Amino acid sequence: QVQLVESGGGLVQAGGSLRLSCVTSGRAVSMRTLGWFRQAPGKEREFVAAISWSGSTTVYADSVKGRFTISRDNAKNTVYLQMNSLKPEDTAVYYCAGRQLYTVSKYRSEYPYWGQGTQVTVSS
Repeated sequence: QVQLVESGGGLVQAGGSLRLSCVTSGRAVSMRTLGWFRQAPGKEREFVAAISWSGSTTVYADSVKGRFTISRDNAKNTVYLQMNSLKPEDTAVYYCAGRQLYTVSKYRSEYPYWGQGTQVTVSS
């Protein structure tokens, strides 16, 4: 059984920073592509960022480009999302997602493995 566990969410003022972490564990399934998605109240879950196995390819949503950075440490089975210059509209539950294919994807339906989410709240 594959598990993805997020941590690092919390309450922060606008302009502040947070770093989310997601640890993958379970049977020997390599999450070759890892991504972050978010879901605000009353809205659909949306793509935030994704990273390839080697880390050489990263993709970002336009709304977070230049403010968020995704990275990974394969030795620790962990993916990170550094979030800077946070805005109230970044408030959402943030989910880690994984897939076994090498191709980086920004489509929710292409990720079979999901974490339970971590709440990020940005106050104005």
